[in-house]
Parts: sequence; C-alpha cells; structure tokens
Amino acid sequence: MKKILIVAGVVIAVLLVVGFLFRGPIQMGLFYLAMKPGLTFAEDTRHQAPDYADESAWAALPQKSDMADVLPNGNVQDNQRGAAVDVFFIHPTTYYKSDHWLQPLDDKDANTITDEQVLRNQASVFNSCCAIYAPRYRQATLFAFMDDSGDGEQAIAFAYQDVSRAFDYFLEHYSRGRPFIIAGHSQGGKHADTLLRERIVGTELESRLVAAYPVGYFIDAAGSVPVCQHATQTGCQVTWNAMSPDAQVFQETAGSVCVNPLHWRADESRADFAENIGAVSFQVDGDIEPEVADAQCSEGRLLVSEVRSANYSTEMFGPGNYHVYDFSFYHMNIRANALDRVAAYLAGN
Repeated sequence: MKKILIVAGVVIAVLLVVGFLFRGPIQMGLFYLAMKPGLTFAEDTRHQAPDYADESAWAALPQKSDMADVLPNGNVQDNQRGAAVDVFFIHPTTYYKSDHWLQPLDDKDANTITDEQVLRNQASVFNSCCAIYAPRYRQATLFAFMDDSGDGEQAIAFAYQDVSRAFDYFLEHYSRGRPFIIAGHSQGGKHADTLLRERIVGTELESRLVAAYPVGYFIDAAGSVPVCQHATQTGCQVTWNAMSPDAQVFQETAGSVCVNPLHWRADESRADFAENIGAVSFQVDGDIEPEVADAQCSEGRLLVSEVRSANYSTEMFGPGNYHVYDFSFYHMNIRANALDRVAAYLAGN
C-alpha cells in the first residue's frame, strides 16, 4: 500500500509539473474545446445574410458616429470626412461561442467586442489618413481555426463570401474610383489576404491600392501584391504577428511574411524601444505611451523582447502571445505610416 501511495504521489507530482510547464497549450486546448460547435457545418443554420445597403450592416462608416472615430489623448486628428483615401477594414474573430459555426449578425456579445475593442484599438489607427468602412459579416467562430474535420475550413470560406460582397458594395456605392487601403486582423487578416489574391492582383483595382495591412495572420504573399520594403512604398502589403521569443507557436512560421512596424522593413534587423513613438490602449485610458515594445522579425514572427507597460497584461492566446496587441503596441507608428503611404500615393498619382 505504501508503494502504491508513493507511486501515486510521484505521478501526481509529475502531472503537476507537466501541467505547469505546459499550462499555456493546455489552457488553450481546453479553451478551444469549449467553443467547438455541437453539430457539423452542413447541419448548422445559415442565418440571414447582411444587407450592405443598410448602414446597420456596417460596424464603421465615415458618415456615422462609431468606435472607429476614437482618438488617443493628445494632438491627433480624425480626418475621415475630408480624406481622399478609404480604408476597407475587416475585423478579427469576435465570436467565441459554440452555438454555431458562423456568427448570427444580431449576436450582441460579438458585436460589442467588435465595436468596443476592435474598432477602437485597431481600425481607429486609420482615422487620420482615411475614411473607414468596416463591414459586419457572418464570421467563423474561433474554433474553426483549430478544426481539422473540414467544417472549420468551410466556415471560413463562407465568411469570406460575405466580406467579398461587402467589398463589392464598398466599391460601387462608397469608394467609387477612389484609392483605398485594405486592412484586417487575424480572421480579418486572412480574409484580406484572400481579397488581395482573388480581387485585387492583376485587375484595375491594383492601381488604386495604396497599401494593405493584413495583420495577425501568417501569410506567404505568393500570388499576392508585393511585400513592402520601406515606409513610403505603395501598392504593397505589410503584416506581422507579435509574440515573445519563447511564446508557444502552433504552426510553422518560417517563410511567412513579417514587416517590422517600427522601421517598416521586411528584414530581421531589430528596432529598439526608442523607435516606438506610442502604444495606445483604449481599454485603459487612451494615453499615448512611447517605448512600450521593441520589434524584430525572425522566421516569420515579430519578436517583442519586453513589454514596458502594465496596460498590456492580457495573454488571451497563451503566455507571450501578444496577438491582441498587434495594433495597440504600435498604434502611433501605424497611424503615421498610413499617413506617409497615403501622401506618397497621392503625390505619385
């Protein structure tokens, strides 16, 4: 009996150590499993499609008051009404439920996260340079990106069709020949990447593309627009995925595009904290905090050696994974860069 107790104690101790060492992946696994829909994609309900002629189908429009209008505290201006360039912004996954593979458009929880977190902390970086258009769409639930049955892939492809239809409406009724930026994050970054490949490259729209920011999704840019090599290049794209050097990565990242959002080069040279002119967290106070994060591209990842602020403590996707701060860490640099690329585009056209 004593031996059994000793063995049991050793096993429990080992499990506790393993659980501690791998708490990030374990927590993430349990988190994702809790969001797995209880039915297949084929069995699931297809909720009513968005009518993009209705302003309620848009999370952000320049002619209405919305969360993309917010500004950091300081000398920053919203120039949407007089902007010569538009932004088509595709929001990331904000639907975390297991009820469906696709978000019903009237899901208040998802829409609140889209408005109060995403529009404020991400889309708003473009309100100095451009008029912001952000469609709502029947996004794929977060579990779709972990699913290996094929259901998740179908859900993501279905969600893209809404995005593509929104883009059609944007082109015909809003943009009307104006230059534009394509931007998105995470699921929105993937849809932006698809939009660039399927709708922009090789068409007359390519000449109207100021730049693209398909951030927060590992992409290789094959068959897409060129990768930006400097801060004022136009007709190109930038992307990055921020994390600590020891963060758990669940996929191969070598070969993925990474452009440094501090010096805007696609090489592996490090940009020091001093080059960061301001992180902004609207979840806290909206203050501009310089030198919060450094940045260095390495094997497709954007490495952050240290976070010098207590305002960015959430690691929703595991220890050292700064996915939710891809825009927030570099808010003022992105804002300035969008202005620079717009100015360069307009000067050349």
